[in-house]
Amino acid sequence: MLAGAVLVGAAPATGAPRAVVIAPGVEYTHFDIRATKGVAHAHVLSVDLRSTRVGVGLLHPGKVAARATVSRLATSAGAVAGVNGDFFNITETQHPGVAATGAPVGPAIADGHALKAAVPNGQRFGPALPPGTTTKDVLGVTADGRARLDSIALDGSVTTAEGVVPLGGLNQYALPVGSVGAFTSDWGEISRLRAVCGTDSDRAAPCSADTHEVLVADGRVVRTAGTPGNGPIDPGATVLVGREAGAQWLRKLAPGDTVEVRHRLVPSSDTSPYTFALGGYPVVRAGRPLPGLDATTSAVRTAAGIADDGHRLFLLALDGAAAYRTGLTIAEVATAMRELGSVDAFSLDGGGSSTLVARAPGATAVTVRNHPTDGAERAVPNGIGVFTKP
Repeated sequence: MLAGAVLVGAAPATGAPRAVVIAPGVEYTHFDIRATKGVAHAHVLSVDLRSTRVGVGLLHPGKVAARATVSRLATSAGAVAGVNGDFFNITETQHPGVAATGAPVGPAIADGHALKAAVPNGQRFGPALPPGTTTKDVLGVTADGRARLDSIALDGSVTTAEGVVPLGGLNQYALPVGSVGAFTSDWGEISRLRAVCGTDSDRAAPCSADTHEVLVADGRVVRTAGTPGNGPIDPGATVLVGREAGAQWLRKLAPGDTVEVRHRLVPSSDTSPYTFALGGYPVVRAGRPLPGLDATTSAVRTAAGIADDGHRLFLLALDGAAAYRTGLTIAEVATAMRELGSVDAFSLDGGGSSTLVARAPGATAVTVRNHPTDGAERAVPNGIGVFTKP
């Protein structure tokens, strides 16, 4: 079904190659797309989630604030194929002295475990969000093996003798103004200072001057600090970072005080639990492109599509070779995903991040099938991995 080229505003390309079976239930193909600003070249994986031999999961380096190439992530995890994932905190030119964390924008779930929640909308990296979408939007696969689009919010609290405050973040590179956020061993060693920079509506706004940090272990405060720190966090321990009103509330705590931290990620739909989820933004819902999609800016893109009532997943990455680098607009991505048969579609990080990898028959490691725009793979915080099962 993927052997033909995709029609985007012109006649389909000719001589498109037939799909190649990567593994039972997993096929790979590539073809030209004639777009408004030139010819793009798409690399596509078709994944049959009905197959008992196929699984899909989050590729990640083991920590939220860490990055690796898609090929390295896929090979180390034993995946037969995959693409890059969410947009991420790639640079911090607006905040001198503050290190970019490399952490992704949206929620992330791996093997049913909640790794992180979403940053505020104004703190995201990447193109402007289409109307009606947020950083909480996810693509995920539920425990019953069906792919779907959803929205996932953080539900959490911090309870002390002084009272209860809602938790404003979980392993996020940016916390809402006035909030308290939690960092666990999943975060990694990178400094937590970036979490108090910018505002809910302005990523480039200065870092807060009113901050406080508290380390909690075994239900009690171990130590406090006036500014967010760095270094690994022990399993079972939690670092609470507060800014503005959140910092003022944390300053009431002293070593030895009891603290209970609770957090979970909650989907907006009543569905089976997610075994895997990552952020991005929707471009097609229920067979229709979202209103207000950008039809002007062309770029190299990565996207995912859902078909067959959640039982088929399409993973697309455009080629970044010079001949194809004009890419597609987001509106054209939506059209391309619909042409593949997607009823729902989701945009992932693009540009230098766009990467699709797959094993050759008989190989034990994946190879990069598209040409990354930078001439080499970019290290990314996560991706979608396709796995085979015995």
